[in-house]
Amino acid sequence: MIFLDFAKAFDKVPHQRLLCKLRAHGIHGKILQWISAWLMNRRQRVCLLGELSGWLDVTSGVPQGSVLGPVLFLIFINDLDCGIANWILKFADDTKIYGCLKDPIDCDTLQDDLDLLCTWSNEWQMQFNIDKCKVMHIGKKNPLCKYKMNGSKLEEVTIEKDLGVYISNDAKPSV
Repeated sequence: MIFLDFAKAFDKVPHQRLLCKLRAHGIHGKILQWISAWLMNRRQRVCLLGELSGWLDVTSGVPQGSVLGPVLFLIFINDLDCGIANWILKFADDTKIYGCLKDPIDCDTLQDDLDLLCTWSNEWQMQFNIDKCKVMHIGKKNPLCKYKMNGSKLEEVTIEKDLGVYISNDAKPSV
């Protein structure tokens, strides 16, 4: 199982590309206009120690703390798994890819899938934070292959926190 981490996921969704994907999903007319108005013409500034920065236009990202933000994010990454041979689980910005690996060919297929994911992330301007992407080898017969994303080796872990629950490579519940 490979735990994937998008770099600043909700902040990086490009508005125009998101609207393009919404159109491709058949969202048109007043609903598309409403979503566009909700996303566009946003401005923000920073307050640090009582000092305010100047206002800047926000050209990407979906508002966090909203119901619609995660839904729009999922629509944006909906095609992430196109052409992928293994399984992908997506929940908001938490994404995992996993498969049953019995031999080196299966490992190569998983690496090919990671390469496809990196290609998708570059094309859609939604980069992975590779330092936070982790590999967990599960099972006694696992070939323990090494994996890379964009040329960087992924860290191997025996336990990982996922959606608030710790998962271990031995599948035993924690006390």
